[in-house]
Amino acid sequence: MKSLINFHNPKTKLIYLKQKSLFDLFCTSVSVGLHKEAGLWLFSASQTVDMAAAAARIDRGRRSVSLLGTVTGCRATHTAPKSRYDALVVGGGELRGLHCVAAYLQKGGVKTAVLERRHVLGGAAVTEEIFPGFHFSRCSYLLSLLRPHIIRDLELKKHGLKVYLRDPHAFTPMLEDGVRGAPPRSLILGSDLASNQREIGKFSQKDAKVYPEFTAHLEKLAGAIHPLLDSSPVDIPGVTTGSLKKRLSAAKTLMPILKCGLKLGRNVPDFYEILTAPITKILFRWFESEPLRATLATDGVIGAMTSPSNPGSGYVLLHHVMGELEKEKGAWGYVEGGMGGVSQAMARAARSYGVDIFTEKDVEQILVGSDGSAKGVALKDGTEINSKVVLSNATPYVTFRNLTPQAALSSEFIRAVDQIDYTSPVTKINVAVDKLPNFLALPTPDGKPGPHHQCSIHLNCESVEVLETAYKEATNGRPSTRPMLEMTIPSVLDPTLAPPGCHVVSLFTQFTPYHVEGREWTSQDREAFADTVFDWVEQYAPGFKKSVVGRDILSPPDLERIFGLTGGNIFHGSMSLDQLYLARPLPSLSNYRSPIKGLYLCGSGCHPGGGVMGSPGWNAAVTVMADLKSH
Repeated sequence: MKSLINFHNPKTKLIYLKQKSLFDLFCTSVSVGLHKEAGLWLFSASQTVDMAAAAARIDRGRRSVSLLGTVTGCRATHTAPKSRYDALVVGGGELRGLHCVAAYLQKGGVKTAVLERRHVLGGAAVTEEIFPGFHFSRCSYLLSLLRPHIIRDLELKKHGLKVYLRDPHAFTPMLEDGVRGAPPRSLILGSDLASNQREIGKFSQKDAKVYPEFTAHLEKLAGAIHPLLDSSPVDIPGVTTGSLKKRLSAAKTLMPILKCGLKLGRNVPDFYEILTAPITKILFRWFESEPLRATLATDGVIGAMTSPSNPGSGYVLLHHVMGELEKEKGAWGYVEGGMGGVSQAMARAARSYGVDIFTEKDVEQILVGSDGSAKGVALKDGTEINSKVVLSNATPYVTFRNLTPQAALSSEFIRAVDQIDYTSPVTKINVAVDKLPNFLALPTPDGKPGPHHQCSIHLNCESVEVLETAYKEATNGRPSTRPMLEMTIPSVLDPTLAPPGCHVVSLFTQFTPYHVEGREWTSQDREAFADTVFDWVEQYAPGFKKSVVGRDILSPPDLERIFGLTGGNIFHGSMSLDQLYLARPLPSLSNYRSPIKGLYLCGSGCHPGGGVMGSPGWNAAVTVMADLKSH
């Protein structure tokens, strides 16, 4: 990972001068600083300083330069952890189960502490000031899947959560010559069906006619999943073994599946098909226009090392349309202040119930007693904290291969853990710009945001074949030469993220392998791929490259190292059919319990999977409280 500030840009100095922060004072006196976590050099534009003299100031300036990594997150508890808790939640790099499970446990009377290895809470859902004045959702960047009942239960709005809804929500510009001087065509989709039909009609009247029916069909299938999200998978051992009384009790776990089936009704075969089919099979049946097919297909591959023609990509699409915001089905929005705003709100809620939250508490090992049950954790500084139960929000691989004593696990189980798929296609690039991209397909020469600027902007989505080719290149160990790009510009709706007139741009790019032709990523590889991405953006929005103030490049290994995402996988494990529901992350782990009594999983590696959802934490908390009550 590498971050660069572009000081060839004449506006960079003016941007810095606008910032009224301690960092300005630091930049005026020190031209070089070292970002403590990322390990990268940053150069100020304010003046030219003798490099030797600047180097001598580095050590003295470290406290100041740390402002560069300002993060949005709730303050941690400043006192030392107690020697014993009822429950310990090991952070491990993501929000999805961390504060959620802690808050519900504490509400249930279980004294809980959260231990986070980083200096900030939230893991992948953080806001960081990578460049002075520019605040980025550095990893996760959109909100939709967070369950409505969790927002209500934990009163997250009361604790500061505010979300900007996007309408329209999708913009796909074309690379083509306009007809008779007209700009290239584009496709814009939003909540207004009539407007959507007019947009789609530019490419196919047939598609425009059937689009409302398709969205209603997809909404029905996605809605049927909801009962499955807020409950553990079926208790197969409980239903099939033991006394009649125990079997009847376990039969209650069948209810979510029954509710799902009742919601689907005669659409059960359609549901089965979309779970198992390539998304191309579905989309090609419904539509004929390539831009519409490709735009919809992006949701079938986003974050997944798969192509639209691979089985299972249909479910990935369903996973990304099953959320809601403010009761609007399938909507995605920007969190005010960046994704760290979600972490802030959830951490405040947890602390309001009495949860102790600690940062920079790096867990070395989960303690396992002579009876084979979890007894607490040992930190890397030697501190031991005891507890009745331990919940790991880390990936299953980190939990069982890095944190758990290997002697406490069977060789068969370890082999199974090693087989979990964490392949990731994602390189995330965060970009600071001094002006909005001006797209040829929908020009805004005055520099003011148009409705399309608030969208997920799909570049290199002229056809499904473009996505297929990008995927094939990555499977051969090479970053895509024409990558699939999803651009978002949250500062269009949230002015708190960037200086006046400037913007933060997120580029969620695919497809890039974990290893480049069998070797580790180098800084040259990162820069070369980012240059490729910027060259493509430039074709759609000339002038983009000149507007760049700085860029932060996160390849799959960087996402793993910084955020604890094994393989760089944003879902804590592939969302493939063999790693869903009863098999997530393994058949023996689908109920959140591990082979070690008192050790549980609560992150996105569990059912129902990835996204800033909260469901894994909620389900794990229910499981833990039931177990504690029964003992």
